Amino acid sequence: MADRVKVCLILEGSYPYITGGVSSWAHQLIGELEDIDFVLFTISPAADQPVHYDLADNVVAHHDLVLSQPRSSKKRTTDKKLLLKIKSIHDSLFAGSMPDIGALVKDIPVGHSLSSEAMGSPAAWEMITSRSQLKNPAYPFADYFWAWKSAHDMIFNILAAALPEADLYHAVSTGYAGLAAINAKIRLDKPFILTEHGLYHKEREMEIRKTPFIRGYQRDMWINIYNTLSKMCYRYADLIITLFEHNRRLQLELGAPEQKTRVIPNGIDTGRFMVKREKREGFHVGLVGRVVPIKDIKTFISMARIISDDIPEACFHCIGPTDEDEGYYEDCKILVKSLRLEEKFKFTGRQNVLEYYSFLDVLLLTSVREAQPLVILEAYCAGVPVVSTRVGNVPELLDFDDRFIAPPKDALHLARGVKYIYEHQEEMAGLIEENRERVLSFYERKSLHQAYRDIYQEYGAS
Repeated sequence: MADRVKVCLILEGSYPYITGGVSSWAHQLIGELEDIDFVLFTISPAADQPVHYDLADNVVAHHDLVLSQPRSSKKRTTDKKLLLKIKSIHDSLFAGSMPDIGALVKDIPVGHSLSSEAMGSPAAWEMITSRSQLKNPAYPFADYFWAWKSAHDMIFNILAAALPEADLYHAVSTGYAGLAAINAKIRLDKPFILTEHGLYHKEREMEIRKTPFIRGYQRDMWINIYNTLSKMCYRYADLIITLFEHNRRLQLELGAPEQKTRVIPNGIDTGRFMVKREKREGFHVGLVGRVVPIKDIKTFISMARIISDDIPEACFHCIGPTDEDEGYYEDCKILVKSLRLEEKFKFTGRQNVLEYYSFLDVLLLTSVREAQPLVILEAYCAGVPVVSTRVGNVPELLDFDDRFIAPPKDALHLARGVKYIYEHQEEMAGLIEENRERVLSFYERKSLHQAYRDIYQEYGAS
């Protein structure tokens, strides 16, 4: 019997600690590929987080790196050549070129973070102060210093990490997970597979631009760091996978070699979502998702107020966990009360979504950011029409039908889509069948997982 392939799956801020699309994908992939062994290398913001998934038997090990936790060095290096290499890499980045970090990574002792040397050496201090004067003259030096230190502490922690032994390394984003995979590829000479659900550097940029205390050149520095990490991942990865064609084209624009890129969409267990429909009295609009800002539940509530005025029998179900951002959940409850929707709008908490798919008349998605939302595929398979914001792969999933696609945060436009479905239910019957057939043909999870099995066996054997 041939040896089993061992895959190190590298995840940042998701599985198995946080529920959501990426975590569900990882959990299902591991569970489906029972003939593959997995080692989890997770990158976390804090230690001792509760695990929200039961790990499968083929998860043979789990290593968690707390990114913000200072790493103690066994010895202090006095290798000035190493510090000069760091400065040379920064000079290349400031000049707009992409440096080769291979020699630097090989020269860093495993387990040894360069943070203290990089901050304390005269060469580093001269570089930091001169860059601040050049790029950040209008803001205090302290702002620049602490931003620089925070970013480089995390980078050096990743480059110091000892990755577990595996046949290949599969990062589920660029960013710090991708940097860890680069570390493994350089040190261990093993293949690096990259899957991007969303585009990490784009998502981080959106967050940074919305954060008021990141200002001046510090904002540009963080954005440049995340763009550079993505470019490095595209350079070092052996295979670059994304969920849909639009994101693949964005990867190419940032420098991904076309011959390395491939599209493998997410899929669902279609048999599980072929539910028996049971019409209930009223008109039921549901949103399946966490009560967090990225899902923009407040726009769902605002839309519910508009629909309630036009469709008195309408009622609304927010189906998903409410405990991930308690402050946001409280804000949403206040908005429901202020719009006098207490009798019509319900937060269900975690539920068996199949029960709701059996009677929902519309599934709504109000997210401000998504990649390829599986809830749309689930709803289609269950025979539920969808109205959504224009995010990620939604336009393609909704067949570019503008009747059912709205700009983010546009409650009125979303309400028009919901009202159209209410008023054209005979027309919807045909569209529902078309959507179900499309999911059955192109988004069956087992066949898509087989694509990953083939990749693991091909690259793991090499």
